[in-house]
Amino acid sequence: MRTNSPVLAKTPRRSADAPLYTPEQKQRRDATVWTIVQAILAPLQFAIFLVSLGLVLRYLATGEGALAATVSIVVKTLALYTIMVTGSIWEKVVFDRWLFAPAFFWEDVFSFLVLALHTAYLVMLIGGLGTERDRMLLALAAYATYAINATQFLLKLRAARLQAAAAPANRNTVAA
Repeated sequence: MRTNSPVLAKTPRRSADAPLYTPEQKQRRDATVWTIVQAILAPLQFAIFLVSLGLVLRYLATGEGALAATVSIVVKTLALYTIMVTGSIWEKVVFDRWLFAPAFFWEDVFSFLVLALHTAYLVMLIGGLGTERDRMLLALAAYATYAINATQFLLKLRAARLQAAAAPANRNTVAA
C-alpha cells in the first residue's frame, strides 16, 4: 500500500532480522551511564506501578484509600516523566536521536500515549475535573497502556539478547 503522507513516508523501517544495534551503537550503549540509569529506573517504575495498581484497584473495589491511590499515581507519573527524559538522553547517546530511533520507534510512539494518559490524569487532578472514580478509571487506562508499553520494551530487550547470543554462533558458522 503506497501513501503520499510525509509522516508515514518517513516512518523508519527496520527488517525483522536486522540487529537492534550496530557495533558502534552497542559500544556506546555499553559505555554510557544512561544504560545503568535506565536499568535502575525501569524496574523501580514497575514496582511503583504494581503498588499503585493495587491501591487504585482497592479504591475502585471498596471506595477506600483514595488519598493513598492518588499519591501513588502522582509518584508513578513522576517516575514515568523521569524515565522518559533519561530514556531520551540514552537514545541521543546511543542512536544520536533524542527519540524515535528506528530500533525503538514504535515503543517511543506508544510511550507518548502512556505519557498523555498520565498527564491527563494530572490535569484532571489539579483542575478538580471529574469525580475521584473518573480519575481512578483514567489512571487504570494509563496503567493498561503502560503495561503494554513495558511489554514492548521487554520483548525488544529479549530480541536484542537473542540476537547477541546468536551472533557468535553465526560468526562461527560463516567461518566454518
